[in-house]
Amino acid sequence: MKEPQILSTFHELAGDPAELAASARVSPAAQVFDACRAGVILRAVLFVELVLCVGAMFNTGNFVDWLALCAVLTGGALPATLTWLIVACSLKRPLALLPEAGQITAGVVLGAFAGLYGCAMLALLGVADPAPWLASAAAGALVSALVVAGLLLRARARTPAATTARLDELQARIQPHFLFNTLNSAIALVRAEPAKAESLLEDLSDLFRHALVDQGETVSVAHEVALARQYLSIEQVRFGDRLQVRWDLDPAAGDTLVPPLLLQPLVENAVRHGVEPSPSGADVQISTERRKGTVVIKVTNTVPGGPGPKGQGLALANVRERLKLQHDVQGQFQAAFKDGLFRVRIEVPV
Repeated sequence: MKEPQILSTFHELAGDPAELAASARVSPAAQVFDACRAGVILRAVLFVELVLCVGAMFNTGNFVDWLALCAVLTGGALPATLTWLIVACSLKRPLALLPEAGQITAGVVLGAFAGLYGCAMLALLGVADPAPWLASAAAGALVSALVVAGLLLRARARTPAATTARLDELQARIQPHFLFNTLNSAIALVRAEPAKAESLLEDLSDLFRHALVDQGETVSVAHEVALARQYLSIEQVRFGDRLQVRWDLDPAAGDTLVPPLLLQPLVENAVRHGVEPSPSGADVQISTERRKGTVVIKVTNTVPGGPGPKGQGLALANVRERLKLQHDVQGQFQAAFKDGLFRVRIEVPV
């Protein structure tokens, strides 16, 4: 049997704590111009519009004039803001190589040019005569500085949150009851079915290796499916016919990137709350489907004994938080119990 492989997994982890800590740390400066996300774009546009509309109040005396001035200013500010976001998104990799001060300076300079671009748009429309070039550049630089500050705060908040979520998730994976139950199952099989016991320990080793060794920020859906299969193959030995698993996988969804260990906690949750408390067992279904620009992942399990007492929901909360960190508003998470079925539905962008 390959028990040394199990031990080697823990030796690797124990021997390189600095390496694991370093891999969990991500420089906030490297994430400042992560402006390609729909949530960031929406918030930036709304912020600029809010600033413009508040500023317009100083130059108007009634609602109609204020609304008209907001519309005029939007004609210049909206293209300028979108241009700033597009350029920031396109240059986020080279900008990430700069120190934090350099990134802030680049953002402010880019904002000044965006302000000049917005002023040019208003001049072409004939609503700015004479064109306030200097004021537009200064306003663009100021608003851009505020946007960059918001992005920097977002990046700094995201880094410890991601690290904390990762550590919580690692602790959740090493649940003593699962490890002890698996080892007890292997012990019971050693004499009667040694080959099966060996296979069980190999699966346990592979599962812990993937769960404990840092995988980076994202992994493929196919990788997550493989990990969930290993987990279920271990639990299949323990529960036998009580655990019925059905897979409905779309090959086109396999390459989509998701946060690591997104699927396995959901499958484990289905086993713990669906199969384990029921003498008759339960059915677990895992499906993936690619729909145009998104991939939908579902984990469904029957609950023969009813929902039972409400747990702490740590696994679901953990998955929801890491999904939000990775995909912001583009990632959707839903969990509901209905008609004897508990279903978790995840939607991520391709």
